[in-house]
Amino acid sequence: MALSEGERAMMHDVSTIETNTAEPSRTVSHGVKSLVVLGLLGSVSAVLGLVTIGPSNDPVGMGAAHASPAPPPLATTLLSATEFEPGLGIPDHLSDTLKSRETLTELVTRLGAQPSDAAAALHTIYEKELLDPRRLRPGVKADAFITNGQLTALNIKADAERNLFITRSASGGWTASELKARLSPTYHRVAAPIETSIYEAARKLGAGDQQVVDFASAFAYDVDFQREIHPGDTFEMVYETQVDEHGTPVKSGDLVYAKLNGRALTRGFYRFAPSDDGVPDYFDENGESATKFLMKTPINGARLSSSFGNRRHPISGYTRLHKGTDFAAPSGTPIYAAGNGTVERASRYGGYGNYVRIKHANNYKTAYAHMLRYGPGVRAGKRVRQGDVIGYVGSTGASTGPHLHYEVYVKGKPVNAMKLKLPTGRKLAETPDMLAEFEARKAEIDAIRTAQGAQLMAATPLVNPRSP
Repeated sequence: MALSEGERAMMHDVSTIETNTAEPSRTVSHGVKSLVVLGLLGSVSAVLGLVTIGPSNDPVGMGAAHASPAPPPLATTLLSATEFEPGLGIPDHLSDTLKSRETLTELVTRLGAQPSDAAAALHTIYEKELLDPRRLRPGVKADAFITNGQLTALNIKADAERNLFITRSASGGWTASELKARLSPTYHRVAAPIETSIYEAARKLGAGDQQVVDFASAFAYDVDFQREIHPGDTFEMVYETQVDEHGTPVKSGDLVYAKLNGRALTRGFYRFAPSDDGVPDYFDENGESATKFLMKTPINGARLSSSFGNRRHPISGYTRLHKGTDFAAPSGTPIYAAGNGTVERASRYGGYGNYVRIKHANNYKTAYAHMLRYGPGVRAGKRVRQGDVIGYVGSTGASTGPHLHYEVYVKGKPVNAMKLKLPTGRKLAETPDMLAEFEARKAEIDAIRTAQGAQLMAATPLVNPRSP
């Protein structure tokens, strides 16, 4: 089971952290440690894509590994199979994932380790800040290697690209190493008809939650996803992804292209950060920002329960103008500022209950009623930005159930927010240098789309009217 010089050199990329938490317990042979590592990684060839942080804290790859003058102590300890002691036996390998409300120490103990061993081993990575136990989420995987009832090694899958490997040292203490996968950036395109929802269709094709959220954000000013998406509409996404040395996707990144072809709208957006301000945004093919003056719906996942216009009030019984739009949603759902502005009022206001009114530019105002409570720091005079949480859905005031009552005023008169034509954000045509940068980035993204099966047209028709 001895390794070649190339295989030994390949493992020079393992960074080590040694602690002085020695215990008067029996030590583990180098051979057992070797078997543990090789069993965990599958084979030495599986480590070909691993990099670590060396003394300079810079990633080092395979070239740097072969240039190393001598193996570091841990690499020698982990890979030297020549000193295997048959009497100790082959370690048992047990693995499981972290459950809700469970600590990592409890998980390792559940796998068969003594609580003191589990705590001492994990202290190694906590002490060196390789892992923050307060930020652990259910699903983290742990592999425990136990020989004759004693924990001899432990691997924690810290995240998609990082393993934390801990072994008992010859002195009885614990030694930790951080193994990082060598990832390569690439792009992935998904496109399909919508049968039930964009979320369901995109997730089936491999897109993550964040990509769907980014897609919804790009179209938040143009489309009401609860009411204006229909079966047969189609969508397209192109997003960044990181793959390991085997080409397996490990994690996803920014959505760089989003297109919706539907009954309500046909439009595509490219993610681009102009060099003059460095702020990334989504722009259509003409260089117009997706961002608009006000959001169409300042709440996510809500159902439109009552529209703007005359109606019979459910409590008073009188027919009168319903000045806003009602969105039914669970109590506590966040409510967002529809646009940048200054809070004029944040207080109880008669039948409106807990109420917030925001003054925006160009003689626009928005109002939000029946809140359960206000957002952090929301008070009269506070400046807010579009998308800030200003409150939470409730049923205060004259209300029959939890919902948001949302109003928009233009020059003091109430208007229908669902039919409002709003000014756009930035237009790159007004800064020719930035438009040229955008055209270059757009061509790069279109090339990616074409390579992955997209049929490009000379121009994407803009079905909805241009914003003023």
